[in-house]
Amino acid sequence: MIERWLGQLRSPEGRTSLFYFCFYMGNGAAASYLPIWLVQKGVLEDQIGYINAVPIILMIAINLIVGRIADRAKDWRQVIVVATAISGLAPLGLFFVSGFWGILVVYALTMVPLMAAGPVADAASLRLTRRRGSDFGFIRAWGTVGFMGLNAATGFLAAAWGAVVFLPIFAGVGLLRAAAALQLPRFRAEQSEAKSDAAPKARARLLDALKPWFVLAIVGAAMLYSCHYLLQGFAALIWKNAGMSEAVIGPLVAVSAFAEALMMFGFRRFASRFSARYLILAAALTMAARLAIMAFNPPVALLFLLQTLHAITFALGYLGTVNFIANWTSEDIAAEAQSFYVVVVQVVSAAALIGFGYLTAVAGAGAFLGGAALALAGAVCVIISLRLKSARREAGETPARLSAS
Repeated sequence: MIERWLGQLRSPEGRTSLFYFCFYMGNGAAASYLPIWLVQKGVLEDQIGYINAVPIILMIAINLIVGRIADRAKDWRQVIVVATAISGLAPLGLFFVSGFWGILVVYALTMVPLMAAGPVADAASLRLTRRRGSDFGFIRAWGTVGFMGLNAATGFLAAAWGAVVFLPIFAGVGLLRAAAALQLPRFRAEQSEAKSDAAPKARARLLDALKPWFVLAIVGAAMLYSCHYLLQGFAALIWKNAGMSEAVIGPLVAVSAFAEALMMFGFRRFASRFSARYLILAAALTMAARLAIMAFNPPVALLFLLQTLHAITFALGYLGTVNFIANWTSEDIAAEAQSFYVVVVQVVSAAALIGFGYLTAVAGAGAFLGGAALALAGAVCVIISLRLKSARREAGETPARLSAS
């Protein structure tokens, strides 16, 4: 039995699952305790919005370039390893800086390469699982398990020693993430390696894919996704200001991660029954309701229930989006197509985070109403996309059919 388990761990899917497990550990620590740690370091609430937004703004300029480099490389793995190595070493600088500007620079150096690696890893892993007949949702779920484990561990340690434990944990998991990238498998099949003359054709196909109905779905998904940046950047601080202790905030975040993992482990059932865009629409409408209720400072018991909706708002929306993109683009532009979606997310999120920082300072929990409006706008974009092009056979469409539609 042990040999069988070790064999599964050594498989391409097992090694990729281990990478995702480590990849999201840092986010697990940051989700609850980054804003609290920043306040203790003397950073103002509106400045927290800038610290979260600046890496996103920087990525807008380079994300498509990174995706294009990854698609031209012999394998997507090379870009993932380099990016995670940089993001693993950069957090060590947080031990030597203080104040808004120093933290801003080092945090940006940490998050920019990490965010660059994300869409490349998603594109590579999804193509790997489609070729081998395995389940991307199951692999990606281990990232949520890593997030949840570190969030719970950070909560336990912070309850005992305070938010001072955040930085050693955040820096340590960065190094662990870099080490996990080194054991990633080769993602491309031998016959699909990038050719020297493939870039112009790939670029043309990406431009062909950017039809109004396609772009509207991406914009709607990006609005939905950016709402989770708002939750990650400010929810813990809002709850802390409302009088909650770290011992409650940690489990609140952990519950959402647990629900997310369950959805990802079981996503294959939904993927075969519903169009990807209908999954995105359901997630956006659920997010609008979730945030609207959170704006009125509901009791803790109801907050726990709302956090379980993360299974729909994040897991269902995220997996619906990556599958939607993969359904309509070819493998030789896989990373660039996912990076295009991330660029749209970053444009929306950068503006939303800065605005949400001011709303939080002025209105506290009432700022969640701004997120609810953003999610509702995303739902409208997806509805228009569905009106422009039917989703009846979306999962069965090919990139060739896309260019003809």
